[in-house]
Amino acid sequence: MTDGHMTYADDDHLGGRTLLVAAAYVVLRRDDQVLMQLRQGTGYRDGYWAVLAGHVDAGESVHEAAVREALEEGGVTIEPGDLVPLTAMHRFERGGPAVEQRVDVFFQVTRWSGEPDLREPDRAARMGWFALDALPEPVVPHERLVLDALASGTPIPAFRSLPS
Repeated sequence: MTDGHMTYADDDHLGGRTLLVAAAYVVLRRDDQVLMQLRQGTGYRDGYWAVLAGHVDAGESVHEAAVREALEEGGVTIEPGDLVPLTAMHRFERGGPAVEQRVDVFFQVTRWSGEPDLREPDRAARMGWFALDALPEPVVPHERLVLDALASGTPIPAFRSLPS
């Protein structure tokens, strides 16, 4: 099975271990606002609003992926030390294909260089700043959980496990 970038085994367990697809999420914050983009042409949740995010590439740390994705998608440069961990989320489809076994690592960033702008118009239709308590609809559901917790001041669990 392939997702366009990598080939995965049809079995979601390799030697009894689950293969996890890792992704890094960057919640770019400006006071009580967050930068979001409207997904299009990705094949996943197109028409939904999302933060800057992407898969961790081979040989790359989750921190390096977050820094890279922020630059590729939003045109901003982030220093790795400015990534503040928010949570990690395990999303899975019990018995599903390997590509659906995921771990998502969320970071908050309040310091960066460059002015955010839409850098991947083939993958996002629009980009803008939104108040955390007035997010556009719809928001990718697992991202919405994290953003709602930030908006309410509710502590974000250190780790969540959710079906995909």
